[in-house]
Amino acid sequence: MGIVLSILIGCNDEKTTSHTSLTKTKITKAVLSELYQDLYTDFEKQSKKVVQSPEGYLEYPYLIPAGFYKQMWDWDGFFMGSYFVSKGKPEYLKYWALNLIKGIDEEGYVAGCATTEGPRPIFGKFAMKPFLSQGVYFSSEGLNDFTWVKPHYERLKKVLTYREITQQDEKTGLFYWDVAMQSGADNNVAMNYFQQDTRSFLAPDASALQYKEYLAQAAISKMLGKKKDATIYTEKAEKLKKAINDILWSEEDQIYYTVDRETGRFYKRISYSSFVPLMAGIASLTMGKSTIEKYLLQPEHMKAKYGLRSLSASDPDYNNKNIIVPFSNWQGPVWPIANYIYSIGLKKYGFNTELEWLGYTMGSLLVDDIDTYDTMHENYNADTGEPLAPSDDHVDENGKIVGFVSWNLCTENILNGLVNNKWMLLDIN
Repeated sequence: MGIVLSILIGCNDEKTTSHTSLTKTKITKAVLSELYQDLYTDFEKQSKKVVQSPEGYLEYPYLIPAGFYKQMWDWDGFFMGSYFVSKGKPEYLKYWALNLIKGIDEEGYVAGCATTEGPRPIFGKFAMKPFLSQGVYFSSEGLNDFTWVKPHYERLKKVLTYREITQQDEKTGLFYWDVAMQSGADNNVAMNYFQQDTRSFLAPDASALQYKEYLAQAAISKMLGKKKDATIYTEKAEKLKKAINDILWSEEDQIYYTVDRETGRFYKRISYSSFVPLMAGIASLTMGKSTIEKYLLQPEHMKAKYGLRSLSASDPDYNNKNIIVPFSNWQGPVWPIANYIYSIGLKKYGFNTELEWLGYTMGSLLVDDIDTYDTMHENYNADTGEPLAPSDDHVDENGKIVGFVSWNLCTENILNGLVNNKWMLLDIN
């Protein structure tokens, strides 16, 4: 989430999900279709919880994760907005973009969180994650209208320039986070996740997301008749893609690692961020298949009974603790958004059977959660299916579990792809 909360919740490893037949059920088209219908029905209700009417600083309807979070966030809003695009409601992603564009300052900085009282900078002036140009592109494509972007075009360019100035490594051209908190995978062990840790790492996720930002800005430029800019951003994207493959890919280990900016050496931690380049289609077919087979689908690394982990089970820091302070835990638990991102890689690199398992597993996990609590959770114990943050003792004024909705909605898009061949792969044409 990229947010610090003032509570620490203990872990109860004994509680398991009510869906006890995950490993016994034969996954057929009929089974997936029934699950998709259940999820579709549930999400029609759940999705209403994330839409807020304009208020104060936020001039347009805005998207919140629901539960604990009443603010509008960068990547939460992007993925929720993309879900609404797939439902024929692209205006919500446009509104998300407009609310963020309003907060762009003269330098090109834009906060990753906005509230009804204004932008909310966190830990100084680190910018939102690289999603703004993508959100503008996908909403415009859904609306079949790019004309609304014209008055904001130069400000979008300024955001890209700001990130290049503040977070692009001069030597390699790759991108880094100031601290793991900025990435949203708050305590990702592949990066520096305490402020007192002064290291910084060239990151597969930061670089891959910025690659997609360049592609999106090139597409926007082209649609607005700005051919020179389209060429510039296309060239930036291709140069960055080459650097990702040349520098962050370990041929020996067949995986993308973060790289210590000071030493130039691989920091060999197998985490969620190692697989984000697959979502962007950066890896060659051979590279993608190899890293998926060797790591993503192996029980000793990312594959668990209840989904794909956020950190390799072989990592010394692997855990499924229910931590909300100082971070939301990316050191092992299953995050639905990470699994959606993994699903795009599985689809791009031809792992259709494995996609069926993932869609069934994640869909069942969330349907069971909704049946039990009338809401969902941010993450789940990878080995028991236990819902983690927020825990059962955090309730609203009516005594109901506070829960979480947000980007979990994208799980429906996995099932929609499997059942109806309608995929949301976030490709930029």
